[in-house]
Amino acid sequence: MGHEAADAPNPLEQLTVEQLRRRTSMKWRTHPEDVLPLWVAEMDVPLAEPVARALNRAVELGDTGYPAGGRAYAEALAGFAERRWGWGGLAVEHTALVPDVMLGIVEVLRLVTEPGDTVVVDPPVYPPFYAFVTHAGRRIVEAPLGAGGRLDPAALEEAFASARERGGRVVHLLCNPHNPTGAVHTAEELAAVAALAREYGVRVVSDEIHAPLVLPGAGFTPYLSVDGAEDAFAVASASKAWNLAGLKAGLVLAGPEAADDLARMPEEVGHGPSHLGVLAHTAALDEGGAWLDALLGGLAANRDLLGRLLAEHLPGVGYTPPEGTYLAWLDCRGLGLDDSGGADGPGIVTELAGPARVFLDRARVALSSGHVFGSGGSGHVRLNFATSQAVLTEAVRRLGKAVPR
Repeated sequence: MGHEAADAPNPLEQLTVEQLRRRTSMKWRTHPEDVLPLWVAEMDVPLAEPVARALNRAVELGDTGYPAGGRAYAEALAGFAERRWGWGGLAVEHTALVPDVMLGIVEVLRLVTEPGDTVVVDPPVYPPFYAFVTHAGRRIVEAPLGAGGRLDPAALEEAFASARERGGRVVHLLCNPHNPTGAVHTAEELAAVAALAREYGVRVVSDEIHAPLVLPGAGFTPYLSVDGAEDAFAVASASKAWNLAGLKAGLVLAGPEAADDLARMPEEVGHGPSHLGVLAHTAALDEGGAWLDALLGGLAANRDLLGRLLAEHLPGVGYTPPEGTYLAWLDCRGLGLDDSGGADGPGIVTELAGPARVFLDRARVALSSGHVFGSGGSGHVRLNFATSQAVLTEAVRRLGKAVPR
């Protein structure tokens, strides 16, 4: 973490529940007021001051027109990548502005695949991967994660081979860092992905929306920095790290061998992002480092607190502390809860079954249901710990009371 973090307050401890309940976003309006929402990936933080300044300045100027392209945004991301990850290889000229990460992924799939082609995913994984890919007319093949919620090269090779046998083009949609397990893929793991992709003629698209949210003890490796990834794409945004999901803007990055493909991106795709979103994301990457460092310190403390709370109140839960993100993947299969209706399968984020349904009904705590994350998700829940320690403590205490003793 940067040295400037010492003077920045922890953003997770600055808002009360009463203040948060005044918000009108999905996290705080989906459930009744007696529910503590630890589900969708929004953080309980104020807006970072540099971002607020940029937005206020735009509003004062009436600067609310169409976006003027993503060059400044891409330059801000390139600077951030060099400062944070030591990666100076982000080629600004090989980027494209897109509305957000998932829509950017779909546009890349349209560039390099046809309807009916195959996309390989690594479940349990972010549910919209299934929805957006299938809505775009592509087929899903799963390569389930292995031990510790990490990539499994054997499963990947099997999935690549199976997809190749089907015919058509194949893309591996990688989640880096991984949602929901919080695994931060190492350079060695990513090199193995790149080698397999080259061997089987698979193009890789890396979702790197959580990249700034790597916690102490791990280091982020951009997929495009790995040998063998020259024909790959990455899709990035400041939205998760600075809580900007409502300010739409993302970037597609192309490796040198993918630049010609990216050049075919239709011009109208760049009309979809919000101008205010571009300004906000650029400010976050350029000037939001101290705020981010303070956040990462708070998230690390919450990750450790969560481990202690689970040991005290839910000792039957399986929990591997995440290396990145603010999401915890909890194995509830040993708790004796009703898991009916929770068969593995892609679903929408708000769909509830199994332990998540039990916890909502009995404990009034909203978590994400594991079954919607694909194979291996049933019997699990995803918990968002980007909240105050008081809320986190109360939520886990409630969960413990809901479990039979």
